[in-house]
Amino acid sequence: MRKGVLELCVLSVISHKEVYTSDILSSLTEAELLVVEGTVYPLLTRLKNERLLKYRWEESTSGPPRKYYSLTAEGHSAYEKMRNNWEKLNQSVNRLLKKK
Repeated sequence: MRKGVLELCVLSVISHKEVYTSDILSSLTEAELLVVEGTVYPLLTRLKNERLLKYRWEESTSGPPRKYYSLTAEGHSAYEKMRNNWEKLNQSVNRLLKKK
């Protein structure tokens, strides 16, 4: 279950703008999701292979070139579908939790 939620969270971060991996990790940390680089990099590769993400390289003045990620059209569609499914699931679970 956490794997799917993490995928949704990563797609959410990338849906707003083009981002570098450290931007993704910072956003997840700010949301109090404890995730390490070793978890995010394979996820990004899988999402790219599924054609949900694309990336471009940009030279950096402070080190090696950086890979910036953005959503493809398929990625935007998948993100919206996942987000809608999450909202429905969240509502259902909250209804159950509120029952006494």
